[in-house]
Amino acid sequence: MHTEEEATHRAPVEDEPGALLASYRRRLKTFDLPLSRMAWAGAMAVFGLALVLRLWGLGSVEELIFDETYYVKDGYAITQEGVEMSWPEEPDAAFEAGDVDSYEPKGAYVVHPPLGKWLIGGGMLLLGADNPWGWRISSAVLGSIAVLLLARIGRRLFRSTTAGLIAGLLLAIDGVSLVHSRTSLLDPFLMFFVLAAFGALLIDRDRFRERLALASAAMHASAESAPPLGVSGGIRPWRLLAGLLLGMACSVKWSGLYFVAVFGIMTVLWDWWARRTIAQRDWLLGGLVRDAVPAFLAIVGIALVTYVASFAGWFASAVGYNRHLTAEQDMATGNGVLDSLLSLWLYHRQAYSFHVGLDSEHPYAAHPAGWLLQLRPTNFYYRSYEYGEQGCEVAKCGAHILSVGNPLIWWLGTLALLVTLVIAVVFRDGRGWAALSGIAAGYLPWLMYTDRTIFTFYAVAFSPWLILCLAYVMTLVIGPAGADRERRLAGGLFVGSLLVLIVLVSAFFWPVWTGQVLDVEQWRYRMWLPSWT
Repeated sequence: MHTEEEATHRAPVEDEPGALLASYRRRLKTFDLPLSRMAWAGAMAVFGLALVLRLWGLGSVEELIFDETYYVKDGYAITQEGVEMSWPEEPDAAFEAGDVDSYEPKGAYVVHPPLGKWLIGGGMLLLGADNPWGWRISSAVLGSIAVLLLARIGRRLFRSTTAGLIAGLLLAIDGVSLVHSRTSLLDPFLMFFVLAAFGALLIDRDRFRERLALASAAMHASAESAPPLGVSGGIRPWRLLAGLLLGMACSVKWSGLYFVAVFGIMTVLWDWWARRTIAQRDWLLGGLVRDAVPAFLAIVGIALVTYVASFAGWFASAVGYNRHLTAEQDMATGNGVLDSLLSLWLYHRQAYSFHVGLDSEHPYAAHPAGWLLQLRPTNFYYRSYEYGEQGCEVAKCGAHILSVGNPLIWWLGTLALLVTLVIAVVFRDGRGWAALSGIAAGYLPWLMYTDRTIFTFYAVAFSPWLILCLAYVMTLVIGPAGADRERRLAGGLFVGSLLVLIVLVSAFFWPVWTGQVLDVEQWRYRMWLPSWT
């Protein structure tokens, strides 16, 4: 099965130095689309749209909403003291009024790594801790860049500019991504880093296949014997970058570990497939020695070092929570470095017990079986107003921020996910499996934790891959470049009409994604399911 533009961009044999090289490139699918001005302009257009939607009125809600009550204050304290600090009871009103230095002189017990809070704090260093823009600017900027990344990733994965632009557009206007990008939680940073890591691994895959094609063709042309266990992959900087980015993801939330596992397996399977495709002798053993072991070191090793480094502020602090836990528990070894690492390990054991034992009731807790269909979205903010308050012109109004996705994107995306799975299995389509990898890493593990308190808003971490599935199916509906013109016209009109409808639905939900004051009747029109209220 081929995407819309794939057939027109195969490398012609006559343009290659030899037929062997052209043959290997075709078999390894190393062909790529030329980066046209139109493609680049389209990607920048969806990025610009994302930036406008995320920055427009970013500071209009001048309160700490939902879990901003934890992460914004932690973000400020960590830039001042290097660690999260304890706060007096009910500190939000004072913090919102500009009294941002009322934290206590002792470290706070926190259960998430520090990198996301450093990023939030960086925004406050730039724009001020007494400014709602400062609280949220980091989320907004990285959330917008994620749209540009997805547009480029979709183009590279499916070899289709159309698929990439559709994916970028859908992420730009979807409510889950939009609400998170306008709120300082940790999950949008997790999403950004795992998406960037996925993109780096895609580039690494293509660079490796090109290297393999060139080396194999040269050896065959010169009748040179292949080296033991096949061609070396060499230094692979994009894989090293992926390891760094995945380590940064884990340094935001531990759920980044699932992406480390899934993406690590995926990149090795790509390499094995490539070696097997060129009929390399002992491709399985060769891939294990030359690819799998280096991949483990590059991804897991670098991720681990990055994760530990993210606690630099804690190591340097004298007041960080549990900073001297080994001494307090009479486990000190006398070696400062070892004692610090052991204290960090014991702290992590405490945090892990908290996570797995979190089963307190919450009105917006949601079983993961309903996440894809957005059956129980998370309420981030709600205020009710009477006539004359905050511009309310009727008897009763409300201002709501509901982390609910565009229903058409998520409902059609769920259907597209199933279609992509069928295509991947029946046609052995590697693009389909790659599009499903983020779902496997970001969604499936939560099905093992249904007995603890979890929320639909976690879905932002895998939302780009749901959108990739939807963009893929849409390009299949349009048809490949060589298809009948009338068939492509009909498919294009159908997909175009569907995209217009999706954009209109996003415009309709904009007020409840951004806390706009609405007539209660207008608000009810947007509560499509009883479980949304």
